[in-house]
Amino acid sequence: MDPTENIQTEDVKQTRVQRASSHGTAAGRRTTGIPSNLLERTAPRLAGAALIYATGFFCAVTSGTLIAVFIRDIPFSWRPTHTVACVFIGLALLVALVARRSRLTPKTLHIIGLVFGIIASFGIGLAVFSEPMNPERTYVWGISWVCVWIVVFPLVVPTTPRRAGVVATASAAAGAAALFFWTQFPRFPMPDAAVIAGTTIPNFICAVLATLEAYIIYGMGKEVERARELGSYQLVDLLGRGGMGEVWKAHHRMLARPAAIKLVRPEFLGNAGEQTRALRRFEREAQATAALSSPHSISLFDFGVTDDGSFYYVMELLDGLDLETLVQRFGPVPPERAISLLTQAGRALADAHHHGLIHRDIKPANIYTCRMGLEYDFVKVLDYGLVKTRQHASDAGALQLTAEAVITGTPAYIAPEAALARPVDARTDLYALGCVGYWLLTGRLVFDGATPMEIIVQHTRATPRPPSAHSELEIPEELDEAIRWCLEKEPDRRPRDARTLCDRLDGILTGELWTEERARQWWLKHLPTQRDASDALTETLPRRVETA
Repeated sequence: MDPTENIQTEDVKQTRVQRASSHGTAAGRRTTGIPSNLLERTAPRLAGAALIYATGFFCAVTSGTLIAVFIRDIPFSWRPTHTVACVFIGLALLVALVARRSRLTPKTLHIIGLVFGIIASFGIGLAVFSEPMNPERTYVWGISWVCVWIVVFPLVVPTTPRRAGVVATASAAAGAAALFFWTQFPRFPMPDAAVIAGTTIPNFICAVLATLEAYIIYGMGKEVERARELGSYQLVDLLGRGGMGEVWKAHHRMLARPAAIKLVRPEFLGNAGEQTRALRRFEREAQATAALSSPHSISLFDFGVTDDGSFYYVMELLDGLDLETLVQRFGPVPPERAISLLTQAGRALADAHHHGLIHRDIKPANIYTCRMGLEYDFVKVLDYGLVKTRQHASDAGALQLTAEAVITGTPAYIAPEAALARPVDARTDLYALGCVGYWLLTGRLVFDGATPMEIIVQHTRATPRPPSAHSELEIPEELDEAIRWCLEKEPDRRPRDARTLCDRLDGILTGELWTEERARQWWLKHLPTQRDASDALTETLPRRVETA
């Protein structure tokens, strides 16, 4: 047996033991907070509850008025019911607006929602009892619209069982209080005990049911929250989903550090053979990424296998956008910026090649430009899913994660030798990096075609036109030549290595330099954050002059 496989197996076992220990510790603690997966949806849930309340109130009052006017032939007159409806429908719409438009935290909105639930019950009670009761009428017990609201509310605004019990009881009491509110007016006589019991006791029965309902929902939320824990990380938001997995935003439970988690579930991978191949591929991707030391390669924090067989690895969360999106949204970049982006990506590749790793899938979508601390336009190369080591490239007996004679890579950025299923090396990545530079400068692919195969054939045979032929920007001839150097069909005619390419790019003179300040100003203008806005405001404030 391969000793490397023994080490990997022990790593997987250790990861499972750590996760089991972590879950045991978490289970030992008593958690009384609202599950994050319930709390994070507070805003849309509260807005929905308020709109449902306003719509239901409007329909109930309107239908009652129409029945009185057109069926019972009672002339329309403004009644207390209409006043109550206007006030509480307006309140509900205000709550919906606050939930949708405000920047309040989910916890604050949650508290607002609980208070609204109680006040809304009082409003329903005021509408129900806004007409004087006939003292001679025999009151029949049954549920009212207050009861319906009490039972429905925990479904749309989930909370802890204790809080749900308090809110439900307070809502039941508020519905009863509405009855006594109207008795303060002369035309509303005090009802007898049977009427009071018939209108209040069902409310409190429904409050008990609502508490039990909240307990069930809370328990389900906790189960989902536990299912979304990976070791010390808690999954927060789904960032994207692909054919074989998902990428989540996550938080470390002990450290104040956000992260991105790439998660591959077995059910996404087909049969057992495909699952084994894909999981080994992602395991290799994690190991390859962890081996890199360049600051321009994505940083890996952790990786492992969950109890259900899902493979995951934890990496740094990037604040930026990939180069494909950059050009699609903002157009081709000036030459000086392209040089800066390509040079940083080249340094990441130089480090990977130094460690014997060939990326094989360099393309704009796999290169990010980010904010990193106080730096802007900081490049990160990611997605080493098709990585091949020199050992695997030369050892025919080694396990291959892609079938022999099958083209790997992206057609628009594939090197001729990769397209022809020939041996690849570091210069294969440099060809793809030249295609990325072409995209940055022109917003076009090196070759167009009706089908992927047509594009692949052109990469093996056609001679590309220089980027300057497709650009309105003034591209230096030296940059044109550097891009075409990378796009040579024969690997021997390309740059010897990534460091050689970076040195050549660094020596190209442009009309302006892409400085840190220019990068910062671009980000402030096009992709500002709250922190950026605060920093910009601070810079406009007058500075205090210190005098001796």
